[in-house]
Amino acid sequence: MITVTGATGNVGRALVELLAGAGEEVVAVSRRTQPARAVQGVRWARADVGDAASMRPALAGARALFLLLGGELNIRGERPDALLEAAVDAGVEQVVLISSQAGATRPDAPAHARLRACEAAVRASGRNFTVLRPGGFASNAFAWAETVRTKRTVFAPFGDVALPVVDPADIAAVAAAVLGEGGHAGRTYELTGPEPISSRGQAAALSAALGEEVAFVELSREDAHAHMARFMPEEIVRGTLDVLGAPLPAEVRVSPDVETVLHRPARPFGEWAARNLPAFQ
Repeated sequence: MITVTGATGNVGRALVELLAGAGEEVVAVSRRTQPARAVQGVRWARADVGDAASMRPALAGARALFLLLGGELNIRGERPDALLEAAVDAGVEQVVLISSQAGATRPDAPAHARLRACEAAVRASGRNFTVLRPGGFASNAFAWAETVRTKRTVFAPFGDVALPVVDPADIAAVAAAVLGEGGHAGRTYELTGPEPISSRGQAAALSAALGEEVAFVELSREDAHAHMARFMPEEIVRGTLDVLGAPLPAEVRVSPDVETVLHRPARPFGEWAARNLPAFQ
């Protein structure tokens, strides 16, 4: 049995379907109510990875844990090793953690301190572990969905700064491979897309997918900060804008790790846009 946290998110939802499709028994954990559509072989559980006591029933009998911190849990909450202690007590043998590329490239950034602590707890747990460090997600473009639908316009800062954003479906596929195959214990994989693409370039890809022009309007850092601060913690806003506006060389580099694990190239942003077109129509 495999316990999957963040099971209703962009990565977790796809991972649950991949594991169930491969015949794995899955406990899908979410803080929200379970989806209406049942998936054979999947049992849903309401629990919070920031509350180890709530996770213990979902971990009972699991051989592996897929661990994803989301939202405010990236910066605050119960100490990460409490959850790892619960996993060890439950007999979990393998842990796959979604961390962040920036946790390694920006080791002093407050925005990623909790993920770094979670990595340390996973490494110290005594379990077989694999750490996945994705860069920026292609699905962050969902933030533009409303203005693309209503105004055929993308509003974003740093229009010509390009980063190799990764398709969440590729992250899920790598996680499924790591959970289902041998040979990944103790490894750290950096997950990126196949090429850097700017937010202006992403708007052009949306234009191509829609068959209609999508304009691009560049925001100042200050305007972007004010918008993001309405729904993101301050530490995350500052850290995100630092990466978007002044990426380090390691954050621009295309990693081979998706292809190494999956034996196929990473999916480009345009493929993600075409697959998620209904959100922008």
